[in-house]
Order: sequence, then structure tokens, then C-alpha cells
Amino acid sequence: MTEYGRGQGSEPWHPEDPLFGDGGWEGQQAQVGRQSAHGGQPQHHSPEPQYGDWDQGRQQGGYDQQQYQYYEGQGHQSHQGYDQEQYAASYPQQQYHQGGSQQQYHEGGWDATGTHGHVPYAADPGDPYGQQPVAYGGEQPDLYGTPDAYPPPEPPGQRRPEPEPEADPETGWDPGPDQGEHAFFAEEGQDDEGDGSPDRKRSRGTGGKGSKSKKGRNGIACLVVCLVFGGGLAGVGYFGYHFYKDRFGTAPDYAGSGNGEQVTVVIPKGAGGYVIGQKLKEAGVVESVDALVSALGANPDGKGVQDGVYTLQKHMSAASAVELMLSPKSRSNLIIREGVRNVDVYALIDKRLEVPQGTTAKVAKKDYRKLGLPNWALSRPGLKDPLEGFLYPSSYPVAKGQKPEAVLKSMVSRANETYASLGLVKKAKSVGLDNPWQLLTVASLVQAEGTSHDDFRKMAEVVYNRLVPGNPQTNGKLEFDSTYNYVKNQSKIDLSIAELRNYNNPYNTYFVRGLPPGPIDNPGEEALRGALDPTHDGWYYFISMDGKTSEFTKTLAEHQRLVDQWNASRNKG
Repeated sequence: MTEYGRGQGSEPWHPEDPLFGDGGWEGQQAQVGRQSAHGGQPQHHSPEPQYGDWDQGRQQGGYDQQQYQYYEGQGHQSHQGYDQEQYAASYPQQQYHQGGSQQQYHEGGWDATGTHGHVPYAADPGDPYGQQPVAYGGEQPDLYGTPDAYPPPEPPGQRRPEPEPEADPETGWDPGPDQGEHAFFAEEGQDDEGDGSPDRKRSRGTGGKGSKSKKGRNGIACLVVCLVFGGGLAGVGYFGYHFYKDRFGTAPDYAGSGNGEQVTVVIPKGAGGYVIGQKLKEAGVVESVDALVSALGANPDGKGVQDGVYTLQKHMSAASAVELMLSPKSRSNLIIREGVRNVDVYALIDKRLEVPQGTTAKVAKKDYRKLGLPNWALSRPGLKDPLEGFLYPSSYPVAKGQKPEAVLKSMVSRANETYASLGLVKKAKSVGLDNPWQLLTVASLVQAEGTSHDDFRKMAEVVYNRLVPGNPQTNGKLEFDSTYNYVKNQSKIDLSIAELRNYNNPYNTYFVRGLPPGPIDNPGEEALRGALDPTHDGWYYFISMDGKTSEFTKTLAEHQRLVDQWNASRNKG
């Protein structure tokens, strides 16, 4: 009896059988066997052998106790207790050897070779064993010992187990945890819990130098990894903290109105809140730029902070710094008044920069062409100072440490901007002048002789009327005391007519007709506008009775009457 018991038929040998379903072997070989065993007539029943046929064969031959051998390679293997029923059913033409005599099994039973006649058959073209055609009853070649042979698969219960893989030779490097490596932070000599692997125990039991060196390398590697990860986490934490603080936290800010240590801060023209904050932070006034920007936004007059030089204290709160910058007390800019001559401006710059007197004047005389003058202001003959009229009156951030060249450039640049915006080049001819240089000179005269902004337009008309060569009042001479005082570098009002008429100098308008060679001071915007838009009332003369306002007249007789009144008032005083 087989382990499957009796039934309709034996179980086909699958899925282990690589040739399961191959009609070439079971179809052709079994068909030939059935024809030979039954007189050449095919049997019309299932190709599977029945258990009755198998039992009959057992009674006749008694082969249930025999050892069935098959060849594999150069040797053989004996199989006992093998399920001959399944093997015979699956391989009906397989040859078995019993006591040296060769028998073949057919579906009808076992017989000696050649007892059922000689029925030749051709080899199956799809036969995987590559058998050559032989006569039935002749000796069939045994190809199991050849290299091309394909031995039949062994029964599942009798197959040899797969050989165990050989252990890798010792290479001197640590291949992994199966070679005795402990847990990541396990101490040396500590056993792994729950691991009874002989390989692991044998690896830990060697105790050689290689084992110690491996543990030492592992320890160093762990230390390096910890340091790298620790440093990375620290860096991420540091930058993350500052990122959060900058984006979402309150801006750092000092408390109070300062520590008493004064500093000078220069705020450039057109600076916004962040630029102002950077300047103050660099000087140590505020703790952060964001705090200063917030304070500017919170103060209703925050937009009123102008460019210039400010005297502040270190460690001020942002709010107190903004409040002080809005007060005139903090501003220490260099203020250039309207009508100031260049010689006085040079002295102010020297004092602010704390350089020897005359330093800035020397720079102006030597390098005036490099300071940004427009083309129409260059190459003018007979000038006392080529920069006169271009040190524009305004507020300038001038502090110790700056260069005179830088200060002069900023003033010339401011003048160019103002003159371009007012249109001196385009409008000069509209008032009867040849060029903007002459218009700037007229504005400087208006600035010097006028006493108030209300006088400038009338004063400009006086200049234009007197410049007419054939005018009946002055015959083309300006006769301004201011031009004589400019040449003398003075500001006197008591000048004798004899002195004025006899001093030969291009700037002395009592001696020469027409305009002086160039401006005699630095006019402001109102004087420039007055020169561009004079009145047309026929004014030729003017006099200031109180030093604050001017009286204008059209004839010399009217003018002389006012002069007499003024002299009488002086004699009484």
C-alpha cells in the first residue's frame, strides 16, 4: 500500500516533476508498452496504471522487497521503501535491474527484456533525455552517466537535502552582526540576550587581537557618529532659534535713554528706516534694526527724520533714539546758509573735520575740475574761485574722519540737482541772458543785496534794468557795493564813492559795466526763482532803511531822498 491509499488511480507526480504534462514521454512510451503487452492492440482505458495491475505485478515478481537502483553520474544510490506505484506510473519505460537481469515495466506488468516481441520505435524529438531509437527488446543505452543526461527528479521523500553553505573564510574585516558584533552600544564582553547561536558564541570566545581591534574601531565610529549628529543638532537648534526669534519673536531692544557715552551718527540722504537702523546699530546706539524700524513706525513724526549728523548715546531704546533724532538738539549737521561765500564754507568744513585751516580751500583750488562741476561752469576766465556758487546752501552730514573732497562733492552734487530742477540752462535766454552761468551770477547778486524773500523779484528787475547798456539811470553799470566787498573779502556798508569808483577790478561793478566774472556767493532757491521770474515795474534803485526791508524807486531823485532820510537817522543816533 502506498501512502495515498487506494482509489481511482495514482496521483501524478507534480508539481515537482519538471516534465509534468509532457506528452512525448508518457504519450508515446506508454502507448508502445500497452501495444506490446496486449498483442499490439491499444488498451482503451486511462493511461494511469491501476492499483490492481500493480498488485498483480507484486504477486508475480515479488519485487516489493527488491532494491531498485538508478544511475546518476558515475555512481548509484539504493532506494528502499520508495513508492514504486507512483514511480512506475510516471515513468513506465524506466529500466530497473533485478539480480543482474534487465526487465522493463509495461502497463500490463513486468517481463524480461525481449519477451513481448520486437517493436521498433523512434525516439521522441522532444525527449529531454536525448535517447537514441533502439529495438524493443535490445539493450537501451544508459545515458545517466553522461554529461548530457538529465536524471529524473527524485521522489520528494527521498531527495537529498541541499548541502550546507560553507562558512566564509576569515577576512580580517567585520562583515556584520553574525560575526559577533554586539548591539550598537553594548559593552565589551556583554552577551546578547536570547542569542544562543554557536557562531556568535564562538566569535565572542576567540578573545584575540582581531576581536579587540574590531571593538575599538566600532567604539571610535560610534563616537564620531555621535559627535557629528550632536553638532548637527546643535547647529540646527541654534539657527532655528534665531530664525524663529527674527521672524516671530520680539525684536531685541535696549531700555532707557542711553548710558551717557556720546557717539556721532551720519545718516545719508534718502535713507529709509532699515538704513537708519543699520547705522544706529553699527554705532551701538540701538540693539537691533527691527526695533528701530518699529519705533519709527510707531512715532507719528517718524518720517521726519532727515539726513545729517546726529549726536546720540550708546545703548538707547529705539523709541528714545527716534525721539531725540526728531529734536534739533541731536542734529549736528553742517548748515550752509544762503548767500555764504566759499571762503567761509571752507573754514566751516575745516572746523568740522578737525583739520588745519586752509586744508579745504587748497583742495578746492587744486582739484575743482574733479568735484563734479557742469561743463557750462568750467573754463571761465578771471574767476576768483571756480567753485563759487556751487557749494549749495543746505544741511550736510559732515563729521570728523571724512575727507574734504567728499564733502565738497556732496555740495556740488546738491547744486547740480537744484539747478537742473529749476531749469537754469533752458530759461537763461528767456530773461535776456546768454547762458546759465550769467543767470547764476544774477541770482548771487540778488541774494547778496536782498534783505528778504519778498525783495528778490524786485531786486532781480533792478539788475536786469541796469544791465541795459543805454539805460538813462546807470548807463550800464550795476554799482553794487556787494561786488566790491566780495573782492575785498569784507562786508562793509560805509563805503566812499571815491574809493568805489577808483578800484580797478573785474568784480568792482562801480568800475566796470555789466556782470562780474562769476557768482559772488552761493544763492538759495528763492533767489534763483527771483532771478528767473523778475517783476516788470520799472525799478532801478533800492535802499534798506531798517536793515530788514528794502525800499525800491524808479528814479535817482526818489532814491536820493531816501538816502538823505537814512543819513539823518544815523546822525541822530
